[in-house]
Amino acid sequence: MINSLTELFIRDLTKLKDEINAYADESKLWITAKEINNSAGTLCLHLVGNLKHFLGATLGNTGFVRDRDAEFTQKNVPRAELVKGIDEAIAAVKTTLDLLDEQNLAKPYPIDFYKKQGSTAFYLLHFSSHLNYHLGQINYHRRLLS
Repeated sequence: MINSLTELFIRDLTKLKDEINAYADESKLWITAKEINNSAGTLCLHLVGNLKHFLGATLGNTGFVRDRDAEFTQKNVPRAELVKGIDEAIAAVKTTLDLLDEQNLAKPYPIDFYKKQGSTAFYLLHFSSHLNYHLGQINYHRRLLS
């Protein structure tokens, strides 16, 4: 299971990097319109912060301190900085998952979400689904603006 999770997270974070790099005009990373509140840049910052916090810091003890509000308020962050953040998230995910074994997956995740205690495996799947949800939004956003 850990090898599969690692493969999926790395695959999808690599796809996130590809999507961010696929914007021909870097300024379009920050466009919002009508009822679309979050730009691709904002979603990228959010995904990076989420994974560096919930996997890296919470499970891997990386020391990362998340500023969730900044993920949604920062604008016009250069593409190179977004890509660097994705690379840091890849490293945090890989390092953290390398520390875990199958017994760790059965243990309760250290943070209660939604007042529901779940296993570490459950929340790793949740974080992977969250990544994919926003990755799809970014892909659609990019194609809409192309």
